[in-house]
Amino acid sequence: MSAAGFPTFDDAVAARKRIAPYVLGTPSIARDGIAYKLEFLQHTGSFKVRGAFNAALQLSPQERERGIVAVSGGNHGLAVAYVGSELGISATVVMPETTPAFVVDRARSDGAHVLLTETIAGAFAKTEELVGAGSTLLHPFDDARVIAGQATIGLEMLEQIPDADVYVASIGGGGLLAGIASVVKALKPSARVVGVETRGADAMRLALDAGKPVALPAITSIARTLGAPAVTELTLRAAERLVDDVVVVDDRDALAAILELQASLGILVEPAAACTLAALRLGLVRGSHPALVMCGCNVGLDEFAAWRLRFTSS
Repeated sequence: MSAAGFPTFDDAVAARKRIAPYVLGTPSIARDGIAYKLEFLQHTGSFKVRGAFNAALQLSPQERERGIVAVSGGNHGLAVAYVGSELGISATVVMPETTPAFVVDRARSDGAHVLLTETIAGAFAKTEELVGAGSTLLHPFDDARVIAGQATIGLEMLEQIPDADVYVASIGGGGLLAGIASVVKALKPSARVVGVETRGADAMRLALDAGKPVALPAITSIARTLGAPAVTELTLRAAERLVDDVVVVDDRDALAAILELQASLGILVEPAAACTLAALRLGLVRGSHPALVMCGCNVGLDEFAAWRLRFTSS
């Protein structure tokens, strides 16, 4: 690990070897001058299994025996449920009641014990209670092992899209961006790394402006998979040292990008993925050869229909 606590290039290489039997190497495609890393084709429909596997595979036998627990209203919960199933570890996922039913059902189908709480704050409190009772926490981003797992995406992108001059990924808690940036800046320091958030889930932009983590009073964006209530000192330090810019787009622009991607590539991705294209279209990301991470596709058709009605009828 680096002196700052986030992973190094060597950590990413080790993670790639460690998780190789369990994850997919996802493809990249290019269309109209833009490269897209299709990480939504990963197991469970998002990048999250990379970090979850890298952390879980380094647990001690005692930690595995006590079982793993995660708090998540989306992709990290699905990843931990899948990791538990694949590695034979008892997994508990704590989710707020607002979590879409298809997410809850998929976590349960992988054998996870799902606990629902009234609020996301209640979910974090319940998770702390379970950790206090002995369960092993797999944090979605405040863990260098998890960030190193996400960094393997950066290794693949540098191999698949070597001519990119700007690499763009969305930010929830900051683990994905920190991982990719740690690899890109080690191997191709001339390339820019830009993070994208949606307004109402912009914890990293607020933290960078304040110089410290800032807790959002509520997540108001439709990009629920970007809904970390705050970044941490670890991911904030990574953003400060490795990331060139963090920009924010509106939900309406993220939806427009979802529709563009559906029309041009035939894919339906989350706002958390499409917001990267939105930032490019708005001129917030500059580069002659941009590479965008399509990080996840776990969106319900009912959610998508509601967003279209909300933003195209007003």
